[in-house]
Amino acid sequence: MRAHISINVTNLEKSVAFYRNVFGQEPQKKSATYAKFDLKQPALNFAMHEAVEGRKTSQVNHLGIEVQSADEVIRWQRDLSDRGILTLVEENADCCFARQDKFWIQDPDGNSWDVFFVHEQLPVVGAEPPGAVPKVGGCSTAAKCC
Repeated sequence: MRAHISINVTNLEKSVAFYRNVFGQEPQKKSATYAKFDLKQPALNFAMHEAVEGRKTSQVNHLGIEVQSADEVIRWQRDLSDRGILTLVEENADCCFARQDKFWIQDPDGNSWDVFFVHEQLPVVGAEPPGAVPKVGGCSTAAKCC
């Protein structure tokens, strides 16, 4: 089993270049207004449609990839930094009622992604997590997630 996510983007070429860099591979399918990455690791069918003919760009809180270890978070972060993708690192963060190591990236349309490892679940107490996610390149590591 694997998840499928399809988003609408402003500029398909810019988004394909960004995600090609993130995932380290070419899209499996591509046309003038559509691209799909058929990923094995992480297991994800990820597609994009260019926002044409009145289609609006996607608006989500954030997207994420949960990995199996803190070392894997570091590997992902190092690989993306080596590819020139700016990251915002949060270590030992209390986020979404869990203690996590993570980092954030943003695509050309401002969609935020986190790559994270959960060290432990925390009690669900108080208010819901904040609605805003950190803006990569425009905030400090003191920003709160989710």
